[in-house]
Amino acid sequence: MVAVGVLALQGDVREHISALEKAGASAVPVKRVSDLEGLDGIVLPGGESTTMGKLLTLFDLLEPLRKRIADGLPAYGTCAGMILLASEVLDGRHDQKLLGGLDITVRRNAFGSQVHSFEEDLSVAGVGEVHGVFIRAPWVERAGPSVDVLARVGEHPVAVRQGHLLATSFHPELTGDARMHEFFVSTMVS
Repeated sequence: MVAVGVLALQGDVREHISALEKAGASAVPVKRVSDLEGLDGIVLPGGESTTMGKLLTLFDLLEPLRKRIADGLPAYGTCAGMILLASEVLDGRHDQKLLGGLDITVRRNAFGSQVHSFEEDLSVAGVGEVHGVFIRAPWVERAGPSVDVLARVGEHPVAVRQGHLLATSFHPELTGDARMHEFFVSTMVS
């Protein structure tokens, strides 16, 4: 059984742990550097990306996690987690901290503010029809040549994969459907 951490500084930690367990993984909350030991992958949940960056720094997790991801630790970022994995952020703060790894440029709150949150059914390559919950969600403005776009809303990519990294603008952990988490876990066991 693979061990997958869930960054537990902010966001839908319990919901991701539940979805990972449904997907057949052992899920572990990550709050300290020592929690990274023995992980086969990590989920970066939604939340507020600038706050998460500050908390990663405060808890001395930013550089160790950045290094683990650069060294090949599989990571799945949802919403703010997508922003953390991006190489570039539009509309971000000048001091915004990123983990990087994905050759994408994202736009924060691209679909609008909290009142513009919405749900939509999507066709996700490799997964099938998925119900997407978008809450102050980003979208991908630019995807590099090694990035596979797995789903779009209109012309905007909202699910991408590059090697060992997966990111979605939406929150699959809020739907009770664990197939996105199963898809992520399958990348660690194949």
